[in-house]
Amino acid sequence: MIDFSTIEYLKSGNERQILAYETLTKNKILEVLIEFDPILVGTIPINIDIENSDLDIICFWKNKNHFIEKVTSLFKNKSDFTIRETVINQHESIVGNFKLDDFEIEIFGQNIPTKNQNGYRHMIIEYQILESRDENFRQEIIKLKQNGYKTEPAFAKLLGLKNDPYIELLNYKI
Repeated sequence: MIDFSTIEYLKSGNERQILAYETLTKNKILEVLIEFDPILVGTIPINIDIENSDLDIICFWKNKNHFIEKVTSLFKNKSDFTIRETVINQHESIVGNFKLDDFEIEIFGQNIPTKNQNGYRHMIIEYQILESRDENFRQEIIKLKQNGYKTEPAFAKLLGLKNDPYIELLNYKI
């Protein structure tokens, strides 16, 4: 099992993972967010990304306004910076976006410890599923994503899950 709590594993990954590692480390993105227990999640860490996949960094905030101020002060000068508040699964969420090098970066924060957030939980389950299947399965996920599917619905389709893919995936047993 990969330790996804750091990004060290990216150094020995594919070309895009190595680029992601270089972008994140050279710009000290995770370092400057350290107080929020940041974790890189999504498709790039588990090698099912497509051309326009972004770098998703989840964070745990205890004080929403402090988090908004910190993300804004750190990244407001980056290309295409935006920040917004939203509610996802009844949880207040903060989403910051910007471009850096060859990547779109999303900083996502909730008042939930990062390893308990659905973004992390989904990625771990998806990783375990990918590890238990063959390369063809991974390629089929990528193909569905290239055809417009989001990640969780792509997994749900291939696994034959019928209801809400985001909930079904959390309960999936390998």
